[in-house]
Amino acid sequence: MASRTYSIPNLLTYGRILAVPLIVLCFFLEGTLQSTDFARWAALAIFTIASITDFLDGYLARIWNQTSNIGRMLDPIADKLLVSTCLLLMAADTEQTIAGWSLWAAIIILCREILVSGLREYLAGLKVSVPVTRIAKWKTTVQMVALGFLLAGPAGDKVLPYTTQIGITLLWIAAILTMYTGYDYFRAGLKHISDE
Repeated sequence: MASRTYSIPNLLTYGRILAVPLIVLCFFLEGTLQSTDFARWAALAIFTIASITDFLDGYLARIWNQTSNIGRMLDPIADKLLVSTCLLLMAADTEQTIAGWSLWAAIIILCREILVSGLREYLAGLKVSVPVTRIAKWKTTVQMVALGFLLAGPAGDKVLPYTTQIGITLLWIAAILTMYTGYDYFRAGLKHISDE
């Protein structure tokens, strides 16, 4: 059991969880929420590494036959922590990277993550597993790419014009995919929900 707990795939997942406070720290270097160019590039670098571990941990666990209960539990938690933290930072930063109508895309994504987590927990109690669909994986990919563009934000606009707008557009695409996959999970879950 201990060897599975400290397997490389699980260590990558732990690293992704540890990346969350590091990303936040990038924006609070001077004690207040700052979105300097340095903060954005540093946060983007950490986020990119964390996103790569999201792909690698599951892949390595499967090919090395190192899947574990702790890995299955922590992997979606790590993803949700990373995504939720970045969305909240981008909505709260001084540049207001996510503002106005774009906040609805962030709210849709956050609400879906909470609803699906609750549904998964309920179904786990019934010993029912809901497999991750291919479109859900695409949703996660689009979400991560959108957040990468948004983390770069105004600093990225200086290098690649419209970086922020690309990020917002991808965020809306991710929100639409999020609604679709959320409905998919909910529909699958309804089959197993019974009145007491």
